[in-house]
Amino acid sequence: MKVILREDVEHLGRSGELVTVKDGFGRNFLIPYKKAVLATEQNLRQLEHERAVIAARNAKLKGAAEEQAKKIGAVQVTIRRKVGEQDKLYGSVTALDIAEALAAQSVQVDRRHIHLPEPIKAVGQYEVELRLHRDVTAKIKVEVAAEA
Repeated sequence: MKVILREDVEHLGRSGELVTVKDGFGRNFLIPYKKAVLATEQNLRQLEHERAVIAARNAKLKGAAEEQAKKIGAVQVTIRRKVGEQDKLYGSVTALDIAEALAAQSVQVDRRHIHLPEPIKAVGQYEVELRLHRDVTAKIKVEVAAEA
């Protein structure tokens, strides 16, 4: 199935690209969630017309992400959790926990933008990457401390 992407899809393509996907992926995920449209003659002509609009929108989103990255760069987050022996946490610290801690400092970040390869399970300081845009990333310091 050939589809035209309406927004960036990781490991597939960027907004405005014509890609070939398996039928089920297109029919059950991309099209219902409005991430893509079928590649018909009419949609292809409309895409050519909208390329400039898409480029302008991406530039605006990138600019906003760069501004947000500047603000976020100086932020440090401390998360307190109960710990057991050898400073291992009961449970773990996930991207959602980091997003909530950032929100408490009045920095709004979607948890899906926080790149955490695996949950944090030990006390210490960590550097966590935020992917705000496909070309813009920011790093914050997250300190996981023992609860008193």
